[in-house]
Amino acid sequence: MDSRSGREWRQRVWEWRQYRSDHPYKKTLFSYVFMDHLAIMNPKRKLIHKILSWEKTIESRRYMMKVAPWNRIHSGDTVYFKDAGKDVIVKSEVQNVMQFERYSQDQLKNILKNYSWWIAFYSPLTEVFAWAKPKKYCILIFLKDPKKIPPFAIDKTWYGSACAWITLPDIEKIRI
Repeated sequence: MDSRSGREWRQRVWEWRQYRSDHPYKKTLFSYVFMDHLAIMNPKRKLIHKILSWEKTIESRRYMMKVAPWNRIHSGDTVYFKDAGKDVIVKSEVQNVMQFERYSQDQLKNILKNYSWWIAFYSPLTEVFAWAKPKKYCILIFLKDPKKIPPFAIDKTWYGSACAWITLPDIEKIRI
C-alpha cells in the first residue's frame, strides 16, 4: 500500500468517525467495530496532565503475556483515561498503534531511544530499560486530539480490581 492510499484510508476513517458520532447504528466501518478503551493510570505520575498538555502523545504498555489491549486496539478507536481511584476525565482518539513481540535488548534500546520523548517516562531511561527488559510484549498507542471531558465514574466489577486496561464496544456499558 503506498502512502497516498494510506492517506485516503485515514481520511475515510475520519469521515466515518464524523458520521458515526451522529448515526444510531454508529459503531462499524466495513467489518471493523470501533472500540472504546479505558486506560487506568498511576496518579503519582500525573500522566493525565501530561496527555492534556501534549507532553505525552504516546501511551505505552509492556507485558509478559498478550493481554488487553494487545491486538484489540486500532487507529480510530477511542481511549478514555482515568487515574486509579478517580473518575474518567480525558478521552483521545487513537492515531496509530505499534506492537512489538519478543523484542531483543537492542530493539528495546531502539524503541526507548526513538519514542521516550513522547512517552514522557517518569523515571530515567536506565531504570525504564531495567524494568522493561524482562517484558516480552510492548504496545505503543499514538494519541490524537486529547480532550478533557465531564468527569464520570465507572463500574469495573467484572473486569478485576487490578485491571489497568479495559476494552469494550461502548464505554456506556460501565459508566455509572
